[in-house]
Amino acid sequence: MVKGNGVPTAERLSDLFSLKGKVVVVTGASGPRGMGIEAARGCAEMGADVAITYSSRKEGAEKNVEELMKEYGVKAKCYKLQVDKYEECEKLVRDVIKDFGKIDAFIANAGATANGGILDDTKEEWDRVLQTDLSGTAYCAKAVGAHFKEQGRGSFVITASMSGHIANYPQEQTSYNVAKAGCIHLARSLANEWRGFARVNSISPGYIDTGLSDFIDQKTQDLWNSMIPVGRPGMAKELKGAYVYLVSDASSYTTGADIVIDGGYTTR
Repeated sequence: MVKGNGVPTAERLSDLFSLKGKVVVVTGASGPRGMGIEAARGCAEMGADVAITYSSRKEGAEKNVEELMKEYGVKAKCYKLQVDKYEECEKLVRDVIKDFGKIDAFIANAGATANGGILDDTKEEWDRVLQTDLSGTAYCAKAVGAHFKEQGRGSFVITASMSGHIANYPQEQTSYNVAKAGCIHLARSLANEWRGFARVNSISPGYIDTGLSDFIDQKTQDLWNSMIPVGRPGMAKELKGAYVYLVSDASSYTTGADIVIDGGYTTR
């Protein structure tokens, strides 16, 4: 519980981090080992009921829902969502509120990667990445923000990237870098805009082993690892603590922040 001035009533850390009685939405959580499902697992582990979304992998999302309910004893449900379509974002919010009664936190995790640089890729590819990663995140914020304002509280968390702070090498991915830089500033801007009723923050992961980069040649992956002070890519489960922190009352004085979790990559 949080007082009218935003100060939580709980004193113990275990209570501040507890998500019992809360409803959390996580977009892009249909994979078996991605950041989205790990965020959902972390929230469910702390007691939250969880709504997850998928764009095409319905079977994966349904399997994850079964796991969340069986493993953590919480209510869970999956929904189809194309984040680049605002009307679908609005429908998702309506459907979750109908099924769960409310939304306490929303983790905007769904996104797309770039296939090349601005000269090599098509105009359509630029549009796809920006529309999914940046506009799609903004659409989710607009859709759920109205609900947060009405209920007088809420936490919106954006999965950004260290690529919003640096330009990756050797791969060319200007559209992705620009979109994620926009996500970081979107979080800061919304933290100010929503200052009277909700908190907004972002998380900037570095190279995370989710299986999506397995097609990259080993030489390039070795180069990436050589540029990380920790010397290895991160695991998605190493991010879930940050997600739980930002949606819980433990972060009641945290808004407009970007938490970089990159093994030290951006220190160089």
